[in-house]
Amino acid sequence: MMPTPVILLKEGTDTSQGVPQLVSNINACQVIAEAVRTTLGPRGMDKLMVDGRGKATISNDGATILKLLDVVHPAAKTLVDIARSQDAEVGDGTTSVTLLAAEFLRQLKPYVEEGLHPQTIIRAFRTATHLAVKKINEISVPVKKGDKKEMRELLVKCASTALNSKLIAGQKGFFSQMVVDAVMSLDELLPLKMIGIKKVQGGALEESQLVDGVAFKKTFSYAGFEMQPKRYDNPKIALLNVELELKAEKENAEIRVNSVEEYQAIVDAEWNILYDKLDKICKSGAKVVLSKLPIGDVATQYFADRDLFCAGRVQEEDLKRTMMACGGSIQTSVGAMTDNVLGQCELFEEVQVGGERYNFFKGCPKAKTCTILLRGGAEQFMEETERSLHDAIMIVRRAIKNDSIVAGGGAIEMELSKYLRDYSRTIPGKQQLLIGAYAKALEIIPRQLCDNAGFDATNILNKLRAKHAQGGMWYGVDINNEDIADNYAACVWEPSVVRINALTAASEAACLILSVDETIKNPRSSMDGPPGGGGRGRGRGRPHAH
Repeated sequence: MMPTPVILLKEGTDTSQGVPQLVSNINACQVIAEAVRTTLGPRGMDKLMVDGRGKATISNDGATILKLLDVVHPAAKTLVDIARSQDAEVGDGTTSVTLLAAEFLRQLKPYVEEGLHPQTIIRAFRTATHLAVKKINEISVPVKKGDKKEMRELLVKCASTALNSKLIAGQKGFFSQMVVDAVMSLDELLPLKMIGIKKVQGGALEESQLVDGVAFKKTFSYAGFEMQPKRYDNPKIALLNVELELKAEKENAEIRVNSVEEYQAIVDAEWNILYDKLDKICKSGAKVVLSKLPIGDVATQYFADRDLFCAGRVQEEDLKRTMMACGGSIQTSVGAMTDNVLGQCELFEEVQVGGERYNFFKGCPKAKTCTILLRGGAEQFMEETERSLHDAIMIVRRAIKNDSIVAGGGAIEMELSKYLRDYSRTIPGKQQLLIGAYAKALEIIPRQLCDNAGFDATNILNKLRAKHAQGGMWYGVDINNEDIADNYAACVWEPSVVRINALTAASEAACLILSVDETIKNPRSSMDGPPGGGGRGRGRGRPHAH
């Protein structure tokens, strides 16, 4: 007699479990890595992504690419997440993280297929990561914080290593100086928000400039604006969150008046309120008035007559940065406009940059903020430049906070690989194979650097292995001469925290994917969704065929 089948889950539920499931997850991660694989390193290619609305993005930043790909596979999503977390935490090294995680999984695939228990693998990986991080900390080179000049040179080198693999690598000398200046001008906490990046189309990349202070685009202006002076020395700056225009009456307010005089009194009262506000601002001695809310035409004319400059509808972020740079505080009323709430700077001017006008506040006394004005031809190009600079800024911040560096260009990976391989020979059992696999997986970074540059990867990796075995600790791939070189001497440096973070994130992701042995997908509940157009609120009153 046939046993009755037990139906546990709703029909249409997709379940897959066991080894095939693990292998398919590993394969999905390989596909993700294939997408970003060619973007690694100075000779990396860029990707052009077009989203649903037809907006094109050109980028070779791993995190940006993975963010724009709509990844549906649940296991592959973890790779996207680690790339994002690397971007948020360190800013650079997003491609390497994804590659490492995928390569770890690829090296483990044969073991999984042979039925080695995932927990054994995970244990070995945890040990290996722990050892690798310890090793990085041992061999990383500390930075002498005391010597300002040396510190600066080091930061410039870290920034130019980060920019090496970007579109603007040709101008890395120019931009790495700019990035270091920008980060050095911040206070101890190094808040990213205080570096504004403004993009202006037109002109050449070299025309980009760093403004120590604040720059923002001229806002919408009314008649009388052109009569205002466009340049002040040592002005006082009023930062407001006040509307300076006549309010329209409320639609449904009803006022009954018996005579024209009464009506006139109401109108006069309104004008008096406005003039009273303007008078207070004027008497406070402020020469530049910025407001987050609109400044109307009457106010603009009034200020123009009294030689004041005003700008309404300034974005909040810009207003806050101006406050940080010039001192003062943002006022919500004009009642108490004393000197201590007004900001000050040495020079205010409005300048034409490309096709736009920009308001510059220079020589700010309390300046802990700066603005980078980017110039360039195509819009996508400028966006990519901005992303590259963001990476470089993050790297410089990290280098200031964590004062130790390692050599890039695959050098540190090869050294760790050698160290782990030597270590694996000292232990018995399965762990030996697995730590060996981990060591082999680390070689993906130098290998991929060679592949992307069109070199013979096997040949160069053999040279590297030999060199590291002889104790050439910082030897890595030399992209320019198709050979190996001491990357520490060649100044290809990155903060050690980038590598530590990359290794831990990648092995965490690999362990996470290995520890999943079953995926249960609920069927889409579109069949029996709520009436009314599948719950989308688009029901147009048509009868539904249920």
